[in-house]
Amino acid sequence: MCGYNCLLAIWTLIGFSVICCLFFVTAPYGRHEQPGWGRSIPSRLGWILMESPAFYVMLVFFLVFRSTINLTQIVLFVLWTLHYFHRSFVWPFRAKISRKKIPALIALMAFIFNCINTSFQGIWIFSFGDYTPKWIYGPQFFLGLCAFLSGMYVNVKSDNILMTLRKKNGPGYHIPKGFLFEKVSSPNYLGELTQWLGWAIMTWSLAGLVFFLWSLANLLPRAIAHHRWYKETFDDYPDNRKILVPDVF
Repeated sequence: MCGYNCLLAIWTLIGFSVICCLFFVTAPYGRHEQPGWGRSIPSRLGWILMESPAFYVMLVFFLVFRSTINLTQIVLFVLWTLHYFHRSFVWPFRAKISRKKIPALIALMAFIFNCINTSFQGIWIFSFGDYTPKWIYGPQFFLGLCAFLSGMYVNVKSDNILMTLRKKNGPGYHIPKGFLFEKVSSPNYLGELTQWLGWAIMTWSLAGLVFFLWSLANLLPRAIAHHRWYKETFDDYPDNRKILVPDVF
């Protein structure tokens, strides 16, 4: 347990260094694609390769500990794999990314992150976490589950709006409208952050909290970059839209 906590502390420090870097260097994929990052691979393949370890690694933990797990651990496993099955094997085929590229280096770094992060979560859920079957009836689990599911809804619905933009308006980028896009530039990121905050509350663990901080380190700078890009690209971009949190930021 001591070794686990030490590694988790190191992992947290790495996360803080990442957020510092991402405020100055925007990850070069999607609308922020830029040369100079080495060899690129098809975006769809890249997304599957870099997101799917979170699904497979957690599945390995589930199978290894299957003889000792209880209802709480099963529910946590299902919620985690539900998100990452969608992110790994559904979203990449629905998103309009068939002609886009992603630097192989970015995909590799995300692959490594998901392997490490999922290992931290799996070790806690199936080994160190003192979960009983009654855990799912506790207030922290209920609050966390509500946040997780509402965040997933916001994330998926926002992604759906972005996916339909080109069908309605033709090729290229357009100003998204409707739902929380009327309030912020990146409701999909707001939804994902809400999900992982919910995960941290549900699991009531340092591992969950550190994952939320890592998500913040990745998505906050990117949300700021998105907002800036929208304002620079579209002269008629709504002035009242915030970056990430409605009416606040």
